[in-house]
Amino acid sequence: MEDISQYGQENFSMPHDVVQLPSRGIFYKNKKSSVKVGYLTAADENILMGRSDDVTMQLLRNKLYEPGMKPEELLEGDIEAILIFLRNTSFGPEMEMSLKDPVTGNEFKTQVLLDELNINKGVEPDTDGTFSATLPVSGVQVKLKPLTYGDGLELRKIFESYPQGRVVPRVTMRLVKEIQSINGNTDKGEITKFVEQMPIADSKFIKKFMNENEPRLDMERIVMAPSGEKLTVNVGFGVEFFRPFF
Repeated sequence: MEDISQYGQENFSMPHDVVQLPSRGIFYKNKKSSVKVGYLTAADENILMGRSDDVTMQLLRNKLYEPGMKPEELLEGDIEAILIFLRNTSFGPEMEMSLKDPVTGNEFKTQVLLDELNINKGVEPDTDGTFSATLPVSGVQVKLKPLTYGDGLELRKIFESYPQGRVVPRVTMRLVKEIQSINGNTDKGEITKFVEQMPIADSKFIKKFMNENEPRLDMERIVMAPSGEKLTVNVGFGVEFFRPFF
């Protein structure tokens, strides 16, 4: 049996706060709309300074103070909310970004506030935690489910295992994970066959549909370049986000 203590479940007495989940718990069996998350401590600096490949997972396992809930089982949007909480409470909400002015081509730095991000709630899912949609070209009815953080990690490991020069099936493998049924058929083999032959317009529809309806933070911000041009940027979890940790 897996040692549940590695997920921080024994740390309820440590300083923590409650983080509201963008998913509102709708997709989980326990329906928890919020989780207790610990503050980063001096001991956590050992993880941050170690710069291992799974820094994010180690932090989440240490800081999620909820019995029976593992980071791998949370939706990606909920994980984003927890990471932003950890960053804001440790380093403040200001994040500096390096961008390029589209008019002059010169690089410039700007700041965005991570505490001003809104939640993209989208449409309500069905009672089974899936979204129902009809694809515009094939006319097939599909049930779609947002990926968990663990799903994303699994896909990334598979993609990284592909030898250089081979085409990595990023689009199709993600679709197979997201699609739970086609016209009521839940067989993954049949779903895989369908995805391989799916019209690209249907594929793009699913991507757009999930972007608009997955419960997650709206990571887009509008900034002003020195030239006066407005830019829409995505506050992702790249170098700029994690730089204060190091």
